[in-house]
Amino acid sequence: MGDRDIAELLAELGFADTAAMQAARGALEQAGLTSSRKTRVSEEKIPRIAALLDQTFARCCPSPACRGALARLKPAAQLLAVADPRNCEHCGGSDNLKAVRLLAEACRRRGISRIVVVGGSPSVREEILALKPQEWELRLVDGTERRTLDRARADLDWAHLVLIWGSSELDHKVSKLYTDATGPARRKVVHTARRGVAALFTAGAEHLARQG
Repeated sequence: MGDRDIAELLAELGFADTAAMQAARGALEQAGLTSSRKTRVSEEKIPRIAALLDQTFARCCPSPACRGALARLKPAAQLLAVADPRNCEHCGGSDNLKAVRLLAEACRRRGISRIVVVGGSPSVREEILALKPQEWELRLVDGTERRTLDRARADLDWAHLVLIWGSSELDHKVSKLYTDATGPARRKVVHTARRGVAALFTAGAEHLARQG
């Protein structure tokens, strides 16, 4: 095996700015994986280095939502501010990913896993499928196609949460099948007119937060 420049390796692992790199390097030196004199490290040590840094730190952007989420997800780790949001472990610099993970955390606390999304273009529905946490069961309803009342009621009975995307490709006749729900089913329904994937999932997280 060869060796790697330590600074380049730390940057690849998300510790790119000066303060984060110094903190990471200090942890490696304390663990005996390198010393203050060395600028390179053996490649065979890289898995141990990555595991140690992941256990020791939670790399976080300035977002309060990300800081709060990482404090809960990695309570034993030290929150470490990073200058580039792309190095944030929670959002990776993506507003969409941040919102999905915010909703996912709220869902886990309430035991929610079955989610229906009504509306959105085909490309956006593909993006949602790519972002979704593994534990979610999703039904993505094309808001431009005819849907019967029986199918909408089946969605409402099955779902823990129903997100109605009012600002997307969505026929009023389709959305009305869900927003006209009454009783316990009505409490599952969240309607938002805000645009974008991040806005949709943030609305879901806010809805769950209001429910307590």
